[in-house]
Formats: sequence, C-alpha cells, structure tokens
Amino acid sequence: MQQFKKIGLIGRVENSAAIETITVIKDYLRSKGLSVIIEEETAAALSNHGLQVCGDQQLGGTADLVIVVGGDGSMLGAARALARHKVPVLGVNRGRLGFLTDITPSDLEAGLEQVLQGNYILENRFLLESTIQREGESIGTGHALNDVVLHPGMATRMIEFELFIDGLFVYSQRSDGLILATPTGSTAYALSAGGPIMHPSLDAMVLVPMFPHTLTNRPIVVSGGSEIKIVLSDENHSDLQISCDGQENFIVIPGDVIFIRKYPHKLRLVHLMGHNYYEVCRNKLGWGSRLA
Repeated sequence: MQQFKKIGLIGRVENSAAIETITVIKDYLRSKGLSVIIEEETAAALSNHGLQVCGDQQLGGTADLVIVVGGDGSMLGAARALARHKVPVLGVNRGRLGFLTDITPSDLEAGLEQVLQGNYILENRFLLESTIQREGESIGTGHALNDVVLHPGMATRMIEFELFIDGLFVYSQRSDGLILATPTGSTAYALSAGGPIMHPSLDAMVLVPMFPHTLTNRPIVVSGGSEIKIVLSDENHSDLQISCDGQENFIVIPGDVIFIRKYPHKLRLVHLMGHNYYEVCRNKLGWGSRLA
C-alpha cells in the first residue's frame, strides 16, 4: 500500500468540534514528521498553525492523502474537487450519519495510525456529470457523488419532462421532479424517495421519480455507463432547478435539455481494514442486530 508523506486537511469550518479535531490531527501528523497542508478556508478558522495553505483544487495536486473532517456534506464537496486528481481521501466523522466518513473522534489516533502504516482499503466511487444545454449550447456543467436532482426550486407546482436513456425514449412524466443517484447516493435523498439501496461496487445508477402523477412510474436501475437525457417541456410555467449533491445549483427553463452521464474521474475513498458496508447500513439506518 502507498505510504503517505504529504497530508492535506479539509474541515467543516462552521463546526467548532470539527476545528478541534483538525487541530488534533494536525498536531498528531506533525509529531510523526509528516508534511501537513491545510485548505485555505479551513486554515482561516485556525490560529497560528504555521503550515502551507492552498485551495482545494491545488490541494489535490499537492497532497498524497487528504483527510476530510466533517459529515457527508463535507465529503461530497471534497469529492467533487479532488476526484480528478486521483488523491486518496479519508473521512473523519464530525457530522450526523457519516456514511462516507470512517473514523470516529474516539478512535482518531488509532485509525490514523492504521492508515499511515498502510493498513487500509482503497475503494473507487464514481461521480455523475450533468450538462445543461439551451438551444444547442452548453450553459453549465456540474458534478455529483450522490445525486443529480431535477426539482421545482421554490415553486410547488409539478414538472413536466421527457426522459431518454441511451437515446431511447422512456416516458413523459408529470411529477415533483426526478432523482438520479449513484450507488453512493442510493442511501441519501433517493432512499427517502423510495429508491433501492445499491451496493457501492455496482456499476449502476438509479432514477427515482418524486411523487409522480401516475403510480406506475417506479424507480429504474440502469447501467452506470448509460447516458440520461431529460427534456423540459415547454408546458412548464416557471424556472426549475438542477441540483448536484444539493450543493451546486443551476436554473433551467422550459425547453432546456439536461444530459447526465458518468464522470470520467473517480473518488478514491480510504477505509479502515475490516470495513463492512452492511455493518455501516445496520448502524446508520437502524437495522436489527443478530438475534443471538
């Protein structure tokens, strides 16, 4: 396994507990003689750190491991910035559920020691890329580790659109919107909307209608290599939104066409040895434990 020498740190700056944990990690890594680089917004929340500072994009090209301290939202933002650099990313949970953040604050030093000694599992997670076209011209591109969501924004009215998969017409639909989720995102918003849980190893994506006007519109699981096209009907009477991981938002209008496909770069996610996806689901989703 790769031995890490230059460690990048990104944290949830509005969370005081996360900043405390970042400080502990920084001091621990420096005590091991490792080079520590801090993302610029995170660095602004620390005092007298005396370390190299750079933006999240530059961090991916400089560090050979990035540690993200926060919740899944912090990891989603880091994934979009870092995936193209192929740098391994390790999550320390200072959020709520923490599906993507393996290490807890109580096991911080022991977990870091495992990783630094090369005792870890490296898992690839794919992202989605969404491109918006208006009158044949691209007007915006976004990326998502969890999901791309078409929704009405601040309005409460239904949306009308046509769906195509790999160039084939699937259906026209009136609904509150559509969620397109990766296996990583299948335990997030898509799950709340009635979608299936997909194991992260699957090369697939799921399309989950949001309150469709007909009860026969159900979630569809398709190949991860598929190209999804959504054509917004001219019958829509207000601006709509495309959201990537709920963090990047684009205004779309009637007649716009949205293409969603797999992003060519993957997130390289670091897990501790013994990582068990089903155990994570059991703990985070409240599944029952063994009877005896």
